[in-house]
Amino acid sequence: MTSVRKGQAPAKLGRDEFHLVFKRSFMDPAFGEVAGELAAVEQVAWNNYSESHKAPVTRKAGPGFADPEYELSVEWIAARERLLAAQAVQKDPETRSRVLVINGAARNDGTCPGEISKSYRMTQLARDVLEADGIDVDILDLSLLTSDYDRHIHPCKACVSTAMPLCHWPCSCYPNHSLRQTNDWMNEIYEKWVAAHGILIVTPVYWYQTPAVLKLMIDRLVCADGGNPDPTTTHGKKAEEAKALELAGWDYPKHLADRAYGLIVHGDVAGIEGTRRGLSDWLDWMGMIDAGSFARLDRYVGYFESYAESHDAFDRDTDFQEEVRNVGRALGRAVGELRAGRLTSPNRAVRSPRPK
Repeated sequence: MTSVRKGQAPAKLGRDEFHLVFKRSFMDPAFGEVAGELAAVEQVAWNNYSESHKAPVTRKAGPGFADPEYELSVEWIAARERLLAAQAVQKDPETRSRVLVINGAARNDGTCPGEISKSYRMTQLARDVLEADGIDVDILDLSLLTSDYDRHIHPCKACVSTAMPLCHWPCSCYPNHSLRQTNDWMNEIYEKWVAAHGILIVTPVYWYQTPAVLKLMIDRLVCADGGNPDPTTTHGKKAEEAKALELAGWDYPKHLADRAYGLIVHGDVAGIEGTRRGLSDWLDWMGMIDAGSFARLDRYVGYFESYAESHDAFDRDTDFQEEVRNVGRALGRAVGELRAGRLTSPNRAVRSPRPK
């Protein structure tokens, strides 16, 4: 058995330091009117923090789990049940086809930039052609992370790097109530991915990479590729048990495989090809099926022109607009072929000598 390495985590905050951190969220003088009530809330928060109340409401896992007596978070159980229900609908051949269109830009006109993103405009063009083909469309606008009150995608804690079975499907790292890591958006996002027959990601390039709002979601989807659907097998986050499970032989289940995908990546100076390639490789690794060359698009908008005129440049580039529509059309057709059984991954019958 390989050992679990320790020695990085900092010590917990002391009571005085906790007080200073807690107060940072209530700097507005308006909170002065409820200072007594806030002090009472702070004391409860301190107790929960010091006693590590990660999941304060639990129930026995019940039938279908390796350890039915193990206490699971009721929030995790509810998320799992929604995913199972969404998967049942997605697998039903009588249901309408569904595509999830994701806006990966952080900009919207409800926050500091004061203007919508070009990526968002592209999602609308793709949505229109998909709906014209009789496909239901869900729009996932990740820019809401920058404009909505207390909406979060908390960062991945990299449980998978300790052992794959420690990474639960869906993610069980959040919410962590003792650390106030709450209002995590990912359970809703997991449900949207599970319900979809096709995925279309539209993203700009920020400093040669995907925007942080998109990368947060990507990292939290690691549990969809090899994740453990039964947290009772590791009794929560018991690293030793997870290592033993992986070393005994783990099958790395691909929970989102066999969905079609398309990509639209745009920039203004550099980075579009590398970003599109990275996204393609990621989706391929997850077992998804690309919808063909017309569904993989990378283009510049207003190459080396001013940021102030970027929407005007996109207005002028009607060829780019039509290419965006073609990504939607190609993905819609791929979804139809996939559901009719005429499109499958050529890798399905090939066994990797190094599964991971």
